[in-house]
Amino acid sequence: MVLKHKIALITGASRGIGKAIALELGKQGATVIGTATSADGADHISQYLNEAQLTGMGLMMNVNDAEQVSNGITTIQKSFGNVTILVNNAGITRDSLLARMKDDEWDNVLQTNLKSVYSLSRAVLRAMMKARDGRIINISSVVGSIGNPGQANYAAAKAGMLGFSKSLAKEIGSRNITVNCVAPGFIDTDMTRSLSSEQQQSLIQHIPLGRFGQPEDIAATVAFLASPAASYITGATLHVNGGMYMD
Repeated sequence: MVLKHKIALITGASRGIGKAIALELGKQGATVIGTATSADGADHISQYLNEAQLTGMGLMMNVNDAEQVSNGITTIQKSFGNVTILVNNAGITRDSLLARMKDDEWDNVLQTNLKSVYSLSRAVLRAMMKARDGRIINISSVVGSIGNPGQANYAAAKAGMLGFSKSLAKEIGSRNITVNCVAPGFIDTDMTRSLSSEQQQSLIQHIPLGRFGQPEDIAATVAFLASPAASYITGATLHVNGGMYMD
């Protein structure tokens, strides 16, 4: 129970990687608050935490809405205390070749995937600085390091996370707060399952370990960065991609 007494906020926790992170941090002893954009999604999070006999709840929050973010942080503080672990996981895709990309496809992806990292980090920072303790973990993507045709918006947002994290890590390292990124490769989620069998096999051919990763692979890395064992790691990006990209 290395995360006992920790309060973990995970955005985008209703399924896939976010759900796996919520369950893993809960198993490590943290009180877990997972966000979803709908009431049904928040209820689902509360339900799976309860079924796993973990402490925490689901919280409806649109990470693009400043008022919802502020109200959500206040709710968490009143119910559980200050957030000590923030995992910025919420994200969307609006894939298109740049020549055909619409302004809203660019804006929505940058807003949800990158600006929310700024908004949520700023919202929890004051309490972390006062406590001189905190972990901010941003879920980036291998695409942010290698690019991908049709995903200029997504790649720009994910690459922006890396620079943001390094800068913030330097700003607040003296307060004993670490800021790191985890960059998943192709993970077995709804997104990869929607690809045809031929597309999946084509992608797997470029992965030295010969398979897609599991959400639990990402969750284990996040749990490590949140643990005391990672207390001297900040400004880093841990690539979890089966070897398809080696930094």
